[in-house]
Amino acid sequence: MIGNSQYKIRPLCVALVLVWSGISVDLHAEQYSLLEAIEKAQSQDPWLDGSRFREESLESLSISAGTLPDPTVSLGIANLPIDSFDFSQEGMTQFKVGVSQMFPRGKTLALRQEKLEKMSQMQPLVREDRRAQVSVTVAQLWLEVYRIQKTIALIEQDRSLFEHLVDVAQSSYTTASGRTRQQDLIRAQLELTRLEDRLTMLRQRRESQLAQLGEWLADSSYELAIEMPKNLGTGHLKDPLINEIETGIRAQKLAQILMAHPKIRSVDQKISAEESGVKLAKQSYKPQWGINASYGYRDADPMGNDRADFFSVGVSLDVPLFTGKRQDKQVQAAVAEREAIKTERTLVLRQLRSGFETAESQYRRLLERRELYRSRLLKEMSEQAEASLTAYTHDDGDFAEVVRARIAELNARIEALNVEVDIHKIVAQLNYFLNPSHNKNSAVLTDVSSASGELIDHE
Repeated sequence: MIGNSQYKIRPLCVALVLVWSGISVDLHAEQYSLLEAIEKAQSQDPWLDGSRFREESLESLSISAGTLPDPTVSLGIANLPIDSFDFSQEGMTQFKVGVSQMFPRGKTLALRQEKLEKMSQMQPLVREDRRAQVSVTVAQLWLEVYRIQKTIALIEQDRSLFEHLVDVAQSSYTTASGRTRQQDLIRAQLELTRLEDRLTMLRQRRESQLAQLGEWLADSSYELAIEMPKNLGTGHLKDPLINEIETGIRAQKLAQILMAHPKIRSVDQKISAEESGVKLAKQSYKPQWGINASYGYRDADPMGNDRADFFSVGVSLDVPLFTGKRQDKQVQAAVAEREAIKTERTLVLRQLRSGFETAESQYRRLLERRELYRSRLLKEMSEQAEASLTAYTHDDGDFAEVVRARIAELNARIEALNVEVDIHKIVAQLNYFLNPSHNKNSAVLTDVSSASGELIDHE
């Protein structure tokens, strides 16, 4: 039932998620709703852990990059006479201790640190996009398992009807009380065999999908048992930012929403890091400075008189005079890299827009198909099946037509299920494109209709 704590809905850190009440998975005797499965997949995604380590690495590198290089210490003996190797023989002989320190060009240190900090700030945005992608992937797999399991249930329900048709045909053929022919009996048995084949194929697909879902849930045994409600629920978009989908969203509003997408924001952050890279490349035109100091100790002369020690200090710098093939090219390379990332941003924006428009078009057409199935098609198919059966029982119809009508009715119900599941899968994609993760108050995208709470037992 919807009110059971088993189907309690908890908010995700990702603002826009799909909520389907009443669907749960039995994994090692634990029950998971769809929302809980998404949370579990996100919490156990090793890619997110790798991103956190990359962020930590870049933060550490940024601190290191903003630090001056280590000073250089030198020890040596200068002007030692080689005829006697006597330290006190010559006045120029000395023991020297020196230290030197280089200073990077201009604002190189600050800009290196800034670039790495901006690169580290990309990682939370990349993780945000990854979590949204995981949400879509798990929802797609979950719904595919639901589709297969529900289809199996529908076929199982109708199999008894086809078995009954076989019995009727057998009885009519044996007693010769009707117009049943041997080919009608064979046709009825053939359709029943085909149903068995469809069930076998569906079970194979279900096992494959369960294995893929088990991968995201970090389950090595893949022993997942799906329990489904009688009605999936008919979700519809109700967030104020996107409830214009059914009538067509304005291009300006769509652009604003997509510009706030974490995938675009991560590229923007990358562009910002490359801006710092351009500034860093321009520092190569500035000189690099260095200072050095040394102390020279001298021994007393052969007569025992003290000698003065020496102290030296100096400044060094390099002057970039020939910049045509080094500094100019470094700046050009940095600018080209920045522009290349700007084109990447354009491509990502186009992909998001195209993906949204494709999903939106499919969503609207699926809504039309759902309305057609609900208002007319299912009812008409049922009436056709009943009419053909009534005509046959009154010796006014063909048995083959009865079988065809029942098969068509079953296929129509399965197709109606496919439309419902496809709507939810498209909603999952729309949630990804229109993910207002910057707005934590926008948490509900779907509304689940009331369900009877009756569950179809897992075979």
